[in-house]
Amino acid sequence: MLLRLAYLAAMNTLAFLRLLPVSDRDKDLEILVLRHQLLVLQRQVGKPTINDSDRAVFAGLLHHLSRNRLRHLVLLVRPDTVLRWHRELLRRPHAAACMPKRRGRPRTI
Repeated sequence: MLLRLAYLAAMNTLAFLRLLPVSDRDKDLEILVLRHQLLVLQRQVGKPTINDSDRAVFAGLLHHLSRNRLRHLVLLVRPDTVLRWHRELLRRPHAAACMPKRRGRPRTI
């Protein structure tokens, strides 16, 4: 799974670097998202399942677009779902840092 996430990140980074000379930023992000959706759909037959790495890629790319622009895109998921994934992605490291290591009363020896 980690290898697949690294591969997807590298491929999306290279795709993004290739599109940098184009001036319209929204168009670049939309192309990257559509390409990633195609990768998700090509991996499986039937109803597509979106794993955590896919959610991270979608959330990372789409949070730069406005809500109005998101509503006009044809996505596998609703724009509100992508925004929720982005909020969860941002909240995750902070939640893990704030959680106590052990719960309850300390052990007596």
